[in-house]
Amino acid sequence: EVQLVESGGGLVQAGGSLRLSCVASGFTFDEYTIGWFYQAPGKEREGVSCISSRSSEGVTYYADPVKGRFTISRDSAKNTVYLQMNDLKPEDTAVYYCAANDDFTAFRVGLANYWGQGTQVTVSS
Repeated sequence: EVQLVESGGGLVQAGGSLRLSCVASGFTFDEYTIGWFYQAPGKEREGVSCISSRSSEGVTYYADPVKGRFTISRDSAKNTVYLQMNDLKPEDTAVYYCAANDDFTAFRVGLANYWGQGTQVTVSS
């Protein structure tokens, strides 16, 4: 059974930090691009960041609003992807979803083979 289990969300004040984790199971972790989307109330889901498969040397992508503040990384030994979020802003408030795709380009346009259930991030002003 494929699973993507997110954790690390919560309530934080503006300027604070959170680290999201996504533990993957049920598929070959190293062969997949894995990353994060977010969806704020009343808005469409948008890509935040992703990191390519191990064979593609872990190329990373960040959406413009989070560049310089968020850092994505992956730990193959733990089948886990992390999203370190610093200098959080109220506009970062959303449900964050972990997702996986075996194609980096497809992930970039919002397609995923697998999705997690999401974790809420709330940033207060």
